[in-house]
Amino acid sequence: MNTDQLVRTFTEYYEERGHRRITGSTLLPPPGDPVLFTTSGMHPLTPHLEGRPHPLGRRLVNVQRCLRTTDLDEVGDPTHLTVFEMLGTWSLGDYEGPQSLDWGYGLLTDGFGIDPGLLHVTVFGGDDQVGPDTSSLELWQDLGVPAELTVEDNWWSNGPTGPCGPDSEIFLWTGDTPPRSTPTRDDRWVEVWNHVMMRHRRLDDGTLVPLPQRNIDTGLGLERLSSLLQGRSSVFGSDVFDPWRRLVPPLWQLDEPSLRLVCDHLRSAIVVIGDGVRPSNTGRGYVLRRLVRRVLTVLRQGDPQRGLGDLPVELVRHTLDRFRQDVDPQSVRQVLLDEEHRFGRLLDRGRQVLSRPRFRGPLTEDDLHYLHDTHGLPRELVLDLRPQ
Repeated sequence: MNTDQLVRTFTEYYEERGHRRITGSTLLPPPGDPVLFTTSGMHPLTPHLEGRPHPLGRRLVNVQRCLRTTDLDEVGDPTHLTVFEMLGTWSLGDYEGPQSLDWGYGLLTDGFGIDPGLLHVTVFGGDDQVGPDTSSLELWQDLGVPAELTVEDNWWSNGPTGPCGPDSEIFLWTGDTPPRSTPTRDDRWVEVWNHVMMRHRRLDDGTLVPLPQRNIDTGLGLERLSSLLQGRSSVFGSDVFDPWRRLVPPLWQLDEPSLRLVCDHLRSAIVVIGDGVRPSNTGRGYVLRRLVRRVLTVLRQGDPQRGLGDLPVELVRHTLDRFRQDVDPQSVRQVLLDEEHRFGRLLDRGRQVLSRPRFRGPLTEDDLHYLHDTHGLPRELVLDLRPQ
């Protein structure tokens, strides 16, 4: 099942169960929102989770593009991307958790053909404020799916305050042996779907108060699910990365971790630019600048002549189409090239700075912090320009 078929199967399954498909928003939250980027499918729906009626009703389904800067340092492992698509469903004060979990189980096993014996779940075990999620546990027991009780791992929130609640996470076994152990004890169990029973609001003092309605918010990463259903060892092996795996290696000889970082960060930068962000030294523009400069740092470590001028416009177009962005690919490519030019000037200045007497000996941590904070020189680039 390719990724487009997966999306159709998902949305049609929930439309048959009374959900209306809503259009996913851009990566940019509405004005006044304190976060830089949309981080989950529920983010644009926060007012409706807090009680405002949604014009399409109380059962919703969508595909939302997301960006998580917290995952930047994890990019390159089998499951994390900076920009990705999130499949989501919502009950806005309609059905409860057991119904959501039962439908989710049915889609995974009947719709996607996953062997039920390869599934494991985790369930909120209760703490000093909220009791254990017995209704979810009983549902899983009735379905014959093994469940592990946790506390912190099964409480979902989008920040220190705001809507939150217990969740139940569904994991798929990816090992080459029969399933063993539990999700918290063996990382071969990979999380594929999170069902949040969003019933509470956390206040500034840490206390919980009930939301005006009891909601369900579910989300599963599209690229991660695609890679698992396609039998790939990482998200970078899923079909959405086929053009990248075909076109990038002949351009730049990179080891696997570097190839993954370059593909992820360029793909993410294209999507961010497609949503109207431009490189800068603050806010969203700084995130974009960091993405591009990390790519350039990796490329130039192997060969100073490598650059984004070689990037095929086909990859830009493919990414914009994948994320449904109606933007001229050449204009996006030009933004990348302009940022590369600025980075080149930074390198020239960096070489001049590093030629100063202060930096002729081995570089200390204080030196590296100074070079980054004062001159904008990344650690990796400094160490490449001036080895200790």
